[in-house]
Amino acid sequence: MNVLLWILQGLLALAFLAAGVMKATQPKEKLAPQMPWVNDFSAGTVKFVGIVEFLGALGLILPAATGIAVVLTPLAAAGLALTMVLAAAYHVRKGEYSALVVNGVLFLIAAVIAWGRFGPWSF
Repeated sequence: MNVLLWILQGLLALAFLAAGVMKATQPKEKLAPQMPWVNDFSAGTVKFVGIVEFLGALGLILPAATGIAVVLTPLAAAGLALTMVLAAAYHVRKGEYSALVVNGVLFLIAAVIAWGRFGPWSF
């Protein structure tokens, strides 16, 4: 189970690292064609979301890999799961139901990691 959790952590970290860096470094106008939701938020909020995703990705890997403050790994996973719940709520409110698939998959992966790392398969 530990190997599966590491694989999931790596995949989820890559996904959120890429998304976070893009949102944190690109202007809102450049993101809008691929992510129309950014038009409903300020540039600062979009950058904040990107930074949260970037830090969550680091939190999935670094504490567990270094053995320092390993409790941060399941907390990062839980935080990213919450981020996906909030994203899904936004998409439901806007009637963008196709986006829920991605939110749901990322939520499930993050929830499994949080459960596994808080539970019996913790480090």
